[in-house]
Formats: sequence, structure tokens, C-alpha cells
Amino acid sequence: MDKELIDEFILNALKEDVGDGDHTSLATIPADAKGKAKLLVKDKGILAGVELAEEIFHVIDPGLSALVYMRDGAAIKPGDIVLEVEGRSQSILKAERLVLNCMQRMSGIATKTHNIVELLKGTRTKVLDIRKTTPGMRYLEKWAVRIGGGVNHRFGLYDMILIKDNHVDYAGGIKQAIEKAVAYVKNMTKPLAIEIEVRNLDELNQVLQTGGVDRILLDNFNCENLRIAVAMIGGRFITEASGGITAHNIREYAECGVDYISVGALTHSVKSLDLSLKAETRSDIFLPTELAGY
Repeated sequence: MDKELIDEFILNALKEDVGDGDHTSLATIPADAKGKAKLLVKDKGILAGVELAEEIFHVIDPGLSALVYMRDGAAIKPGDIVLEVEGRSQSILKAERLVLNCMQRMSGIATKTHNIVELLKGTRTKVLDIRKTTPGMRYLEKWAVRIGGGVNHRFGLYDMILIKDNHVDYAGGIKQAIEKAVAYVKNMTKPLAIEIEVRNLDELNQVLQTGGVDRILLDNFNCENLRIAVAMIGGRFITEASGGITAHNIREYAECGVDYISVGALTHSVKSLDLSLKAETRSDIFLPTELAGY
């Protein structure tokens, strides 16, 4: 966890949500009141965001104490208790929505990623995320992909060169785009891998004749042409496939022999898992187990 980045995210999120105060809690709960709450699971999936939740509690109130029962990457089911948090009641309520918003989305992403990773078992192919993320939450969403067993592609425009169709068109062609990128990287003080997207076998042939790249993105290839493309590349470059690939056909694409398949749906159209933070009361403690959740 990048603590500096995460703490900045938490403070910005609190500014958005809390503003000049949680007036409901300030109006109804004494400042010195202490409480306890448990984070309950209502869905089946893969848990993500626990480490983040601990940091949210700490940033909001260092006096909050979290007892964690389940860690990131754990398989969860309805009825599971992820953690209990104890401390000032006002602080717990201030943290509640931020913790849930983050954990529900991260767990949804980790679950979807895990399901796709399971579909790829037995192949050499790994699943990648892309930049189709929620603004301001990219770090969290890519973190969730890793928890689910996936691999992160570039984080942004700053850490890799990815030459796509528009870059090729503006540069005047594939050869020109690659040569300009290679020259650019030579003058950089940090390493930058070069990837280029191709849309057909003709464009692939141009890339192979030019060289100079690290990875080739085979975009919107059908399986027949993807097999041909992988054979043409012959292991000289890292291969990635994308476009029109879903959970229903990803296994077939993986069996074409590509190194990676990038799936935007990991982050841009995922269903959040249902979690809740429930205050523990004296009735929770004294009711018989079979009646406590009635």
C-alpha cells in the first residue's frame, strides 16, 4: 500500500463526504460516547479493501481499534464477519460510508478478476486490467485486480508507451510511430516499455519488419487470426489480446497462446459486493444466536 497516496485519497474523500461536519452524529450522539460495529458480508465473492479500511479508521481517529477476522483475498459468503471496530461512536459513523464504498467496489472487482483467472487455469495467459477506471480510484481498483489474481497494465500515461491507432494515424504510419517512440525513450531518464496496437495481420507484419517494441497488442482479432498472429510473432515479443473478449470466450482466446488478455470490464462495469457496517448493541450481545439477526 502506498500510504502517502492512500492518505491523500482518504482526506479528499472525507472532504467530499463530511464537509464541515457529520451533523447527524454531532446532533444525536455525545462526543465521548463509545461504540462497536461489525462489518458483515451479504454476498459471495472475494474480499478486498480490508487493509484500506484499517487505514481509513486510523486516519479518521487513531483511537479506533479494528479487530480483523478476514484478510484481503479471502473467499467470503453471506453471514461472515470481516472485522469489528471499536472506539468513539461518532468516528465509526464518519468512517462507515467511505469504508463500505471502497470495500464493496474493490471486492466486486476482485471477485470478477478471480472468476476470470479461474477460467484461464491451465493456460499460460494472464488477465490484465486497463485504464478504464473510476477517476480518483484507479489505485484502489488496480489494487483490487491484484487481490483477485490479475495483473496490472500501465497505471497511467506516464509509465509506459502504448501506441494505438490514433497515435499511428497522427504519426504518419506504424514505422514512423515506432521510430519516434524508440528515439524518445533513448532520451528518457526512466525506463519505458513500448507497446503497439495492431488491428490486422498486415499491420502486424509492418511491426515485425520494423521491430523496436516490447509488446504487441492484437486488437479485435478473431481466434483464427489470433493463432496466426501468435505464430508470426514466434515468441519474439510479448503478446496481448483485447477487444470483444468476455467470460464466455476468454478461454478460447487464451488457448491461442497469447501472454496476456486485457479486460476493461474488470473495472468499468463491475457489480459491487453487498457489505454493511452494523452497530453492535446490548441486544446483539444477549439475544440467543438464532434470534440475534432476526
